[in-house]
Amino acid sequence: MSSTHWSLADLALSRVDTGLVRDHDALFLLVCSASFIESGSDTYTRNLIEHFDDDPAVAGWLRDHWEPEELQHGAALKAYVRQVWPGFDWETAYAGFFEEYARLCTMDELEPTRGQEMVARCIVEMGTTTYYQALYEACDEPVLRDLFWRIRCDEVRHYKNFYSFFLKYREIEGLHRGQVIAALVRRALELRREDATIALRHAVNARLRTGAPDGGPAPIANADALAQEAIQLVSANLPMDLAVRMMLKPLLLKPGLQRAVARPLAALGRRVLLN
Repeated sequence: MSSTHWSLADLALSRVDTGLVRDHDALFLLVCSASFIESGSDTYTRNLIEHFDDDPAVAGWLRDHWEPEELQHGAALKAYVRQVWPGFDWETAYAGFFEEYARLCTMDELEPTRGQEMVARCIVEMGTTTYYQALYEACDEPVLRDLFWRIRCDEVRHYKNFYSFFLKYREIEGLHRGQVIAALVRRALELRREDATIALRHAVNARLRTGAPDGGPAPIANADALAQEAIQLVSANLPMDLAVRMMLKPLLLKPGLQRAVARPLAALGRRVLLN
């Protein structure tokens, strides 16, 4: 990991204003589910490293930068959960999540070509970038906002690396735009299922089992209501313009065309999210 990258020691966890977040069920669930996903990131990172094992530039970056930074995100989010909600049984909830999630992390889940896999990675990084920016906007607690922004900036940097690898393999494989669109659509359709859905479900179930962490309000008795509240919090704050720009970039459209396409897509995305 780069010596200029932040560490857990940079987070002022001892100065967390717990009164701003402890009773916020939706935010708790989103932080908790994100901590699950990031903590399990080495599982799918190994698949990518194996997939690119004969490309030292890609495999080295995945191993030496992407994986440790993703795991650090998980460790930081977990530390925040323990700081604010120490009564929550994170380890048991994570074990349940990981048992289910690990079954999805197979080589069969990778795209048909390396270039298309890099398109898929760009879409994933778009999703995480906009997710953490949405949480940053939705949160009032300064330490958590700082953490969300640090992770968001890391995800932008990861996107840029995957995009540069995509350009490399686009030339090597002679990928045409139709193949790029196919990979983009496949991965975009999966963003709201799989890992995020599993993580949120396990966070909700554990929240209901353990009750209100450390003096918070009694938990809502309906798991669907809890999950929907969390989803709506993200949806209401998602930076749709940024999401669309990041999604369209691998298509290598001319600037004028990209602007013309981006506006209606962003408007459509907002309507879908808010309805």
